[in-house]
Amino acid sequence: MRAIWKGAVSFGLVNVPVRLYSATENHDISLHQVRASDGSRIRYKRVAQADGEEVPYKEIAKAYETEDGRTVVLTDEDLASLPNRSSKEIEVERFVPAAQIDPILYDKAYFIEPDAMGAKAYGLLREALRESDRVAVVTVSVRTRMTMAVLRVMDDAILLQTLLWPDEVRDAARLDNLDQVSEPKKAEKQMAQMLVESMAGDFEPEGHVDDFKEALDALVARKIEGGDVTEAPEAEEEAESGEVVDLLAALQRSVDRAKKGRGAKADDESGDDPASERPSKPAAKKAAPKESAAKKTAAKKTAAKKTEAKRATASKTTAKKAG
Repeated sequence: MRAIWKGAVSFGLVNVPVRLYSATENHDISLHQVRASDGSRIRYKRVAQADGEEVPYKEIAKAYETEDGRTVVLTDEDLASLPNRSSKEIEVERFVPAAQIDPILYDKAYFIEPDAMGAKAYGLLREALRESDRVAVVTVSVRTRMTMAVLRVMDDAILLQTLLWPDEVRDAARLDNLDQVSEPKKAEKQMAQMLVESMAGDFEPEGHVDDFKEALDALVARKIEGGDVTEAPEAEEEAESGEVVDLLAALQRSVDRAKKGRGAKADDESGDDPASERPSKPAAKKAAPKESAAKKTAAKKTAAKKTEAKRATASKTTAKKAG
């Protein structure tokens, strides 16, 4: 197990170095919501109630709502100013009879394990609690907020169990129909007592099973063995703000939508294939080689004319000399 807290138990002048471990774990099977057609997970986004807009995590603040519905936003500075008695010591305030603490006050349970050097003092505290039939009322800060708790013995370990604050337990007097409950007759009470005695026994938690969980486990196992498993499609990666990471794909979708609105219509009117369109600058570059070729051809023609003219001149000169 992994320790969630490390400190010391202090009672009187005795300090016991200890570590704290969660004493319970949840074995329930988590059922997720998915799209029935392909098993894709259903995700929930943080949206503002006023306009339905998604809110980035960095813009989320804590707030307190008053009884009349008004909202008081609390900043990080406000919360930092509140009392925060962080401590690495479990201080015993008093030892009280276990029967004086109503079980409804018990909350989360943690095992306390001693460090090697504190084993002897740990054993002393454990036996003192066991033999006195008392529990130790303590204050402790498991994470950030100080809370009440008790130390009690479970088998060979000391158990720390946090307590609810008294105002966290609802008042039973607020129930509607308690005043309708009448006092049973003496014969009815005697008969009820006989029924209790006939069903009396010791509490054996091992004899109680979670039949729903067992049935659900078996159902899931049968579906897996029968190949009735859906490969859910991979989810699109999202940034912290919830925007799609693939910007190029988003731009392509925007272009496609724009073409549907105007591009497709222009194509129909011109009769041209959009794929045949070419940018103007590349076209100019392609025309340049043609122009050079034309110039070379013209130059060749000019050179040919000059050659013919020279030949004609030479022929006339020869004819004159012959005459």
